[in-house]
Amino acid sequence: MLHRPRNVMRTFIILGVFATSAAPALAADPSGDWLVADGVAHIRVAECSGNMWGVVAWEQEPGGLDDHNPDVSKRTRPTLGMPILINMKKKAGVDQWAGEVYNAKDGKTYSSTIKPIGSDKLEIQGCVLGFLCGGETWTRVAGPIPPSPAASVAKGAKTAVAPKTTGAMTAPAKMPAGQKQAATTTTTPDVGDICLIPDVARLAH
Repeated sequence: MLHRPRNVMRTFIILGVFATSAAPALAADPSGDWLVADGVAHIRVAECSGNMWGVVAWEQEPGGLDDHNPDVSKRTRPTLGMPILINMKKKAGVDQWAGEVYNAKDGKTYSSTIKPIGSDKLEIQGCVLGFLCGGETWTRVAGPIPPSPAASVAKGAKTAVAPKTTGAMTAPAKMPAGQKQAATTTTTPDVGDICLIPDVARLAH
């Protein structure tokens, strides 16, 4: 009888250690602002209606147009705020999202996956008809971003720029080592909550 409390305590300790070791690791978060491989743009990635979307949030050369879009009516669309990662759905059991990526350089949309590598890299893979695959790695400059409370009402939104208090970045962007200082000072407007951008709101439901 005198030893039972000690044995019970040992059992609780063992169970506690087992429960701690068996707890799943926190999933990687692809949301935030990312510098593309060639350094010409930041892509803001955020969750809208349960899936990940990414839009152009900063341009090295402001004023770009989507002039390679196969839809002639969209060739005057500004590239700032333009969706790049489209409807990326979480894959079961892995830190990977699958959907489509729009390549403004050729106006084509490809099947794509994104996968966080550690906390500061995002691997982008795109394929044409399941082959001819290529990709690049983006570098985090800010984030992550909490899910947008506006996502549930984003469909049909008429404004392209959301208030900065909703879904906007909470930390200033920091450029990786080697990037020119000029890249951190920009006059391009903040795209804010990307779930309210019409091209995202129209499709994210």
